Amino acid sequence: QVQLVESGGGLVQAGGSLRLSCAASARTFSTYAMGWFRQAPGKEREFVAAINWSGSSTYYADSVKGRFTISRDSAKNTMYLQMNSLKPEDTAVYYCAAERTAWGVPRSQNQYAYWGQGTQVTVSS
Repeated sequence: QVQLVESGGGLVQAGGSLRLSCAASARTFSTYAMGWFRQAPGKEREFVAAINWSGSSTYYADSVKGRFTISRDSAKNTMYLQMNSLKPEDTAVYYCAAERTAWGVPRSQNQYAYWGQGTQVTVSS
């Protein structure tokens, strides 16, 4: 069982930056692929970014490519999402997810077994 806790959300103006964190309880954190998803009001939850167990591979949604950076620190059992050049359309609840796998970079919600409670990101225009 893995518990995930997101933090770092908040209100920021367009063009600004935020860094989200996802702290994991798993002692075997380094064996989990991790991902970020988001859900805007009235919309379905969508993929944002993911990173494999070692941090050697990452994948991004086209909408955030070049602006967001996913990373992980196994010593701290924590994953990060650095978000730059934020836009109003980035406003959403952001969720982190984890899946124990050594294969690839999962990008689909149904590939992840563990989820955090979410953190709100609001970008004002």
